[in-house]
Amino acid sequence: MSEPKVIVITGASSGFGNLTARRLARAGHTVYAGMRAITGRNADKAAQLDQLAASEGLSIQGIEMDVQDQASIDAAVADIHGQRQRIDVLIHNAGHMVLGPAEAFTPEQIAAQYDVNVVSTQRVNRAVLPIMRAQRSGLVIWIGSSSTRGGHPPFLAPYFAAKAGMDALAESYAAELAKFGVETSIVVPGAYTSGTNHFAHSGAPDDHARASEYDELYGQLRENMAGSLAAIFPEGHEAGEVADEIASVIGLPDGQRPFRVHVDPSKDGSEVVSAVYDRIRAEFYRRIGIEELLGENSSL
Repeated sequence: MSEPKVIVITGASSGFGNLTARRLARAGHTVYAGMRAITGRNADKAAQLDQLAASEGLSIQGIEMDVQDQASIDAAVADIHGQRQRIDVLIHNAGHMVLGPAEAFTPEQIAAQYDVNVVSTQRVNRAVLPIMRAQRSGLVIWIGSSSTRGGHPPFLAPYFAAKAGMDALAESYAAELAKFGVETSIVVPGAYTSGTNHFAHSGAPDDHARASEYDELYGQLRENMAGSLAAIFPEGHEAGEVADEIASVIGLPDGQRPFRVHVDPSKDGSEVVSAVYDRIRAEFYRRIGIEELLGENSSL
């Protein structure tokens, strides 16, 4: 395996984040699993990681990190850097999903979706990136969504819009960090309907009256949609595949990591569209003479 790295993961109390934290620790890395309320409602999640570390001799621990609170992030990053004197990998995984007619979500709810799925990454970047830039090395992994360019269904608009915003932010950061020796990889999971809490813990519109106006024409369609998504998901796949792919990306030598990699058993078309999109972006960089910002990990 590659040299052990110091890794920070946001939103690691459950789902992809928790699976990835465990997978990376077992690969020999030092892992800090960011989560809220490690002495409160997530105390059991932090304790489980402590037990894992003790039983298997791993370097993994939960750390208090509320991605919607800059002070919480700054304190966590300062603690990690104080312990290890470096941070090699940052994984942006924290996020939240909502389900319902777009019109029925209040503007405040839309803003909240952007805050947890997009603005949170900016808070964490502002704490971690000065460390990576000073090191002249590092890797930022963004956990995206195939909905950004795939054949996504309706009634998830606030979440999909936020994930698309995060993807655009990741692309700009990739170019702006390349000359500091900081790499970027965007890992794009498909619609895993089990193994994560995305669907189970999804939010709903606050305007219940407005939402009910969609029931007559769309109620049955919405009820059937989750089953339809599950029906096209092939058997034999589980959410741990995403953790495995993240571990594989981290394990590659510097300069050889993919800019974008998909883990999408349902094959909703995102990988096809992204291949064209990323090629056009690279060609445009070359046309305007900034191809050096594509970074060493671009094969386009």
